[in-house]
Amino acid sequence: MKTSAKPKTSKKPVKTAGEPILIPRTQQATDLRELFTDSLKDIYWAENALTKALPKMIKQASSADLVNALTDHLAVTEEQVTRLEQVFGLLNEKVQAKKCDAMEGLIKEGEEIMQSTAEGMVRDAGIIAAGQKVEHYEIATYGTLCAFAKILGENESAELLLLSLNEEKDADDKLSEVAELSINLAAAGETEDNSEEN
Repeated sequence: MKTSAKPKTSKKPVKTAGEPILIPRTQQATDLRELFTDSLKDIYWAENALTKALPKMIKQASSADLVNALTDHLAVTEEQVTRLEQVFGLLNEKVQAKKCDAMEGLIKEGEEIMQSTAEGMVRDAGIIAAGQKVEHYEIATYGTLCAFAKILGENESAELLLLSLNEEKDADDKLSEVAELSINLAAAGETEDNSEEN
């Protein structure tokens, strides 16, 4: 009796109407791991760049509260650089930085704000605005890296990255607090107006 030939199985991704292309799991994991390590190199460059940018912001700030917030975050940023090096080690990857165009642009924008404003509360408000843009970029990056690490089964790396994510959120909250409690009001002239009325 003649047996019928087995149908050939295609190795190409299968797509049905209305569904996304299904890439084999192994390829997904490989591609995601590459994106993960590439993003680590990106944020590693960004954090190192910030360790050089933050002292300039501290020097230009006039509010003691802002100086303290930025000084605290500089120490945290230096710890984050070390933490990223730990993550590279856990992944058996060489510690390597890849230029982060986004962070370079954000730092440049902050420098332009400092150059175009006079010393005082308006400059401080600008420094906070620039700083929070940096924090939001870092929050987005660390959040994504945490998600990638978890799905790749890199739980220890995920825990380290989560620490940095929470630190960035805390820094953003602190900058908001400093801005809302004093600097923005002073920059708008409301503090002076109120003191004149009393």
